[in-house]
Amino acid sequence: HVQLVESGGGSMQAGESLKLSCAASGGTTSGLTIREVCMGWFRQAPGKEREGVGTLDRDGTVTYADSARGRFTISHDGAKNTLYLQMDDLRPEDTAMYYCAADTPWCKEVPGVPVARGVFRYWGQGTQVTVS
Repeated sequence: HVQLVESGGGSMQAGESLKLSCAASGGTTSGLTIREVCMGWFRQAPGKEREGVGTLDRDGTVTYADSARGRFTISHDGAKNTLYLQMDDLRPEDTAMYYCAADTPWCKEVPGVPVARGVFRYWGQGTQVTVS
């Protein structure tokens, strides 16, 4: 079965940088390959809805939420089948559990809006980012 495994979370000071990783594996005989499906990063702070941070579409388009644009960068490594989220100039309001997800037909629509779990076919278990 498909697995998405996030890593790289931690406790940071405001202004610092952090890079999250999401390794994709498993799936059909051809596996889940980044760039063959929409991939995205999401976050959920305590007491708040899960929101889209940014997505990488199959055509290579990266779409960011307003809160992420200019500070966060989504990239991927095809050889490692891994999606990344580089977060710079971290702020306390970035504190949240960060998730990656794969496969949705609404790739460009989800950044910046609340996202229900059913919108994406696959989800990782999350990695915590705390900024103080």
